[in-house]
Amino acid sequence: MVGVARVELFLPACQNLKEKRAIVKSVIAQLRHKFNVSAAETDFQEQWQRTELVIAAVANEIPFLQKELNAVVRLVEMAPGVELIRAETEYYE
Repeated sequence: MVGVARVELFLPACQNLKEKRAIVKSVIAQLRHKFNVSAAETDFQEQWQRTELVIAAVANEIPFLQKELNAVVRLVEMAPGVELIRAETEYYE
């Protein structure tokens, strides 16, 4: 089973790409360390205050993936300097 979360974020304090990339890199590192998931910035790479992250997890049960990805989205939502615009999750067998 594979679960994929796509989160779109607003980064209101960023004034340049360097600041944005520091925040995005920090969030991705936290996700990988705490949840052992794969994560990448997939859209809006050249916009200062907006980004999209895609996070993927693999498990043998959909309920576990749902719980894990819900926790992932909560962690992203609570990251400093980040406002959640939208979050979508999909599951594949």
